[in-house]
Amino acid sequence: MQGRRCAALRTPPAARPAAHGPPPPASHPHSPFLVIPFLIIGLGAGVLSGLFGIGGGIVIVPALLFFAKYQPQMATGTSLGALLLPVGALGAWQYWKAGDLEWRASLLIAIGLFFGAYVGARVAQQLPAPVLKKAFAVFLVLVAIQLWRK
Repeated sequence: MQGRRCAALRTPPAARPAAHGPPPPASHPHSPFLVIPFLIIGLGAGVLSGLFGIGGGIVIVPALLFFAKYQPQMATGTSLGALLLPVGALGAWQYWKAGDLEWRASLLIAIGLFFGAYVGARVAQQLPAPVLKKAFAVFLVLVAIQLWRK
């Protein structure tokens, strides 16, 4: 029993039935064709995160949608999984050394992110993939308009 349970935990998500259907074979996370693109996506998101404080929703999710052909829910979940580690620690340290980091605000934002990510994930799991893609595109356009205007 223990062996079967462990084997089930090791089964890659693409091999398990999913509510949104399995991703295409080329998008399997262990595909040798995607190792380098995943590393490049992470590097690009890291650089942009260090430059602009962005990464997950603005860089990683679209890259996974376009290059890995993930569904929006899989792209968002994968992005959040990548962000679980203290990926911003070195970038935050550089800003802290320059006196450009407000820890209290960062911690409060982190608390909001913690609960907000849960709510957002629950909502995203209920939406059809095309609706989620369109909502994300509208969000990006609205952010771009606001940045352009100010």
